Amino acid sequence: MRALITYWRRLPRSARIILSRLSILIPQMFGVMFATFFLIRLLPGDPALLLLGNMATPEAIVSLRERLGLNDSIWVQFVRYLDNVAHGDLGTSIFTSNPVLQDLLERAPATLELICWAMLATVIIGVAVAVTAVVRRGGAVDRASRIYGLAAGAIPDFWVALLLIYFLFYLLGVAPAPFGRIDALLPPPNRITGFYIIDSLLTGNWDAFISSAGRLVLPVLTLTIVNAGALMKLTRTVFGDVYRSDFIRHARASGLPESVIVRSALRNSLPPIITLVGFLFGFLLGAAVLVETLFAWGGLGQYAVQAVVNSDYPALQGFVLVAAAFILLVYMTVDILYEFADPRIKV
Repeated sequence: MRALITYWRRLPRSARIILSRLSILIPQMFGVMFATFFLIRLLPGDPALLLLGNMATPEAIVSLRERLGLNDSIWVQFVRYLDNVAHGDLGTSIFTSNPVLQDLLERAPATLELICWAMLATVIIGVAVAVTAVVRRGGAVDRASRIYGLAAGAIPDFWVALLLIYFLFYLLGVAPAPFGRIDALLPPPNRITGFYIIDSLLTGNWDAFISSAGRLVLPVLTLTIVNAGALMKLTRTVFGDVYRSDFIRHARASGLPESVIVRSALRNSLPPIITLVGFLFGFLLGAAVLVETLFAWGGLGQYAVQAVVNSDYPALQGFVLVAAAFILLVYMTVDILYEFADPRIKV
């Protein structure tokens, strides 16, 4: 036992973090599956009736429920679901008739492309505005950031999306039509990563690159406007405290350039910023639901909405399972990044 403890302590800190998080990943995923499975059964609507229509006979409904396994007890259905998941089978979508795993793999790149670009823009804008507001206190950026910080959290994302569509697409005509990831007249680029921008660059398909990049502008701008405010306010508070601290005053008195001072203050402000970035990244997966629906994006969010409307139990369970796994991986990555931001933090 002592040798095992000694070996554990000799492992790199990042390896200890990964192994400790993986040890609790299975219980967490089981809890998610348990809660999701039983809560979804509380949703109104009968999948068999939705598939067959209101004119279906009771005999046809009973027969379809039997084929779907819905007539078994809830515990029998849950045990069967666990066994299927353990074998990599998330079930078959009642609405699309495709394996849920296949649907999720086809739609996941669309959502990941959207939230990755939105998160990148959120970090750049939120941190840059906050740092500028603190360094140039009382300036135009400082005053504008205060107003934006108050307004950003009060405006819902679907309202921002509708305003952007109205002004940038309908009135000014500077944005492409808010329908899908690429122009309907263009074929998608050959699939390599599933990210249209990256795939079009790798294959040299410049028409697809211009079209897909243009279609990203409105949804990415929507998510950035809504979420950059929270990151900006936190960064402004944390960075401001560090920037006015004693060791920064000492560095300035020692004659260090202002750029070096700003970088040092920002580095010491990273842990809480990384925490919020990780939270926002996981939050964007759910926040993109309405945005994907408005822009007909065809990602996981739109798939989840269709699953709820159609009482598609396997599809909704698969979405929640994938979303939970994604969020847990994001939080594990955040813990690992703490080591690079501040080695003093013990995880």
